[in-house]
Amino acid sequence: MNIVTILFGWIMATLLGALFHLWRDGGFWKLLLYLGLSWAGFWLGNWAASAWGVKFLLVGGLNLGLALIGSMIFLFVGHWISQIGAAA
Repeated sequence: MNIVTILFGWIMATLLGALFHLWRDGGFWKLLLYLGLSWAGFWLGNWAASAWGVKFLLVGGLNLGLALIGSMIFLFVGHWISQIGAAA
């Protein structure tokens, strides 16, 4: 994976985390949470796709399909857990 692919992946993960933040309407700390979750889920999804040999929405060396799915799963689960912690 070259630097352009890595940069594109970081941009996509950041965009998804920022859009989720706009949709769920949070403060500064929620933005940091959503960006971190999006990055972690994105790269874990990309790694899982490579490890399993899945080819879904390939963009160069980036498995964009499962990377985006991983990011969304992390975002929704992280948001859900943060809501449970805030209610307690």
